[in-house]
Amino acid sequence: MIGVRLSSDIEKRLDALAKATGRTKTYYVREAILEHLDDMEEAYLAEATLERIRRGDERALSGEEFWRGLED
Repeated sequence: MIGVRLSSDIEKRLDALAKATGRTKTYYVREAILEHLDDMEEAYLAEATLERIRRGDERALSGEEFWRGLED
């Protein structure tokens, strides 16, 4: 269980949306989190990969190497 504090403006918008659609505020909070969680995870993984490349722990492929690898 997670508690979230929202500004009054966001709370009002969420209330209006829930009332207009007959869904709960919890439904919309959950949907918003799920919508953006994938993006945030991908950004973290990309940053971690870039750091490994910069340290020399991982190598990036050139475009030519990438396409050649797909042909195999």
